[in-house]
Amino acid sequence: MSNGIPCMWMRGGTSKGGYFLADDLPADMAERDAALLRAMGSPDLRQIDGMGGADPLTSKVAVVRKSTRAGVDVDYLFLQVFVDQPIVTDAQNCGNILAGVGPFAIERGLVAANNGETPVSIYMENTGQIAVAKVQTPDGVVSYKGEAQIDGVPGGSAPVPLTFQNTTGSSCGALLPTGNAVDVIEGIKVTMIDNGMPCVVMRAADIGITGQEAPEDLEADTTLRKKLETIRLACGPLMNLGDVSDKTVPKMTMVSAARDGGAISTRTFIPHRCHKTIGVLGAVSVATACLIKGGPA
Repeated sequence: MSNGIPCMWMRGGTSKGGYFLADDLPADMAERDAALLRAMGSPDLRQIDGMGGADPLTSKVAVVRKSTRAGVDVDYLFLQVFVDQPIVTDAQNCGNILAGVGPFAIERGLVAANNGETPVSIYMENTGQIAVAKVQTPDGVVSYKGEAQIDGVPGGSAPVPLTFQNTTGSSCGALLPTGNAVDVIEGIKVTMIDNGMPCVVMRAADIGITGQEAPEDLEADTTLRKKLETIRLACGPLMNLGDVSDKTVPKMTMVSAARDGGAISTRTFIPHRCHKTIGVLGAVSVATACLIKGGPA
């Protein structure tokens, strides 16, 4: 039996995946991707032969290395492993998996822990941004226990506050890549925005839903999914993302009035499955869209 590739399986925010040291993975990209597909059990809707959870939110990878950049502790590359296709892509960032990078870096000895709280400066290779994670480290040891709660995750755990720097236009080159607060695509008013994650934001009512439906019900609505994909494919080139047929961006977010607290309710396709909650960087982009005068949000 081979020694295999060391990894740590962790939840980050509302996602879960494998965290690897860069030096433990094959240097050749094709070999690396093949190894990650095997680890996740892709392509297979059940991912029965791997560690993936048959959902894009649990088929994710973080590749981490000690950084040589001034003022930065570690470099982080996010990889999305498709569930049902033999694809591994770095076309987007992931703020949920980012939440686990700080603890992982400390656990693997890339960053020395303080007594109490340890800041970890992280360079996100996908988009060239820097984020700082504050990790709870009582007595110099990472603590995962706590009372912090987020929607989509049962119970509580230790908080990992994240501070983002220079997220505007990280993938599209501008906050509003078309230069407009509102564009009309396929008869639907949308805001195309990138404040850390490329998103197309529209009103739920404009596309024929309430915005309160369960994700499973929206996924089963083939007419809705076809309409969203048509809009997404049209928006890709307008957002400087090119042909997005085989890309996981932009995300498609439908907004409606908040019902159970908060400022707004969202349903987001990422891009072909409906997110059970919302991605961290996606939430930043959507929140920004809410502040743009005249936009659908």
